[in-house]
Amino acid sequence: MDAELFGQVLGAVREFVRKEVVPREAEIDERDEIPAEIREKAAGLGLFGWALPEEYGGLGLGMAEDVRLAIELGHTTPAFRSLFGTNNGIAGQAIVHYGTPDQRTRWLPRLAAGQAIASFALTEAEAGSDPGGLTSRAVRDGDRYRLSGTKRFITNAPLAEVFVAFARTDPESTGSRGISAFLVPAGAAGVTVGPHDAKMGQAGAWTSEVVFDDVELSADALVGEEGKGFGIAMASLARGRLHIAALCVGMAERALAEAVEYARTARQGGRVIGEYQLVQALLAESHAELAAGRAMVHEAAAKYDSGEDRKLGPSSAKLFCTEMLGRVADRAVQVHGGMGYVRGVTVERIYRDARLFRIYEGTSEIQKLVIARQLLKD
Repeated sequence: MDAELFGQVLGAVREFVRKEVVPREAEIDERDEIPAEIREKAAGLGLFGWALPEEYGGLGLGMAEDVRLAIELGHTTPAFRSLFGTNNGIAGQAIVHYGTPDQRTRWLPRLAAGQAIASFALTEAEAGSDPGGLTSRAVRDGDRYRLSGTKRFITNAPLAEVFVAFARTDPESTGSRGISAFLVPAGAAGVTVGPHDAKMGQAGAWTSEVVFDDVELSADALVGEEGKGFGIAMASLARGRLHIAALCVGMAERALAEAVEYARTARQGGRVIGEYQLVQALLAESHAELAAGRAMVHEAAAKYDSGEDRKLGPSSAKLFCTEMLGRVADRAVQVHGGMGYVRGVTVERIYRDARLFRIYEGTSEIQKLVIARQLLKD
């Protein structure tokens, strides 16, 4: 996108986040739901398709632009970003890069316009950080497939119109081999979506169990080549990991800003607490780590766009930035003292919301394995 036009988009998103979403954070957290009017306005800003190609109605942002947008979205509840994150990220990118022309034409314009939401149905009870352990099956039956299996923690499942679902098509395969990806309409016979989970944090970002019970799919539901689904999943996750790292930078910026403002105004022992050196140390440590994470994200995004590195950088950024956010959020609570432990205080919510980022789209432990294996391979 043209730099001037992108600047206008970024400015509009920044203003919307701060003026319309931030004031309703407590409501979203309490009701566990994004208000309909916020969803409609987000669609009007193009947020459901920022990373989807312009030819299908998206904004066509590259990774360097994506991370700048993610940092702005990080300044409010992550549930807001989660509403359209799967359209732009793991689900939408699978369709963009591996879908047939018919699949892209059918789904991408609707995803970009916010008229439909796509979900990425990979995780299972015994196949989370290691997707190679999935047990869902898609059995070939003439010119059709019959899909059965249960997925867990599927983001946006209660809102989805289509699932990018992964299942074994080779019954003899193990590990990452023999897995295929399919587009499964949410309304297809045999698809059941459970109630959304009650989570520690990220209220308003819905995840649910999804059951596929002998769902009949035509052959044209297959995404990419049969048996190549694991590669599709990993390629989609790499981009998503870098996006999550940038989102964590934005959340850390907000947490630090809240801590600084509190340190400037709160008083203990007749003094503003920001005058105490140990409080200053908490702020300084957070600022330094945040600056490192921000720089890492921008460098990784530039290398992603150039094609120089789409594995090591995203995993390194996700590992560092998600862990960094946890530390910054913890310090922000500490600066607030007892007030930081009270519901309704911003840093208390950020503290709860931050914990999930070290788990989903590959745990911190998995990122370490990815990084080490890539280093040894190189």
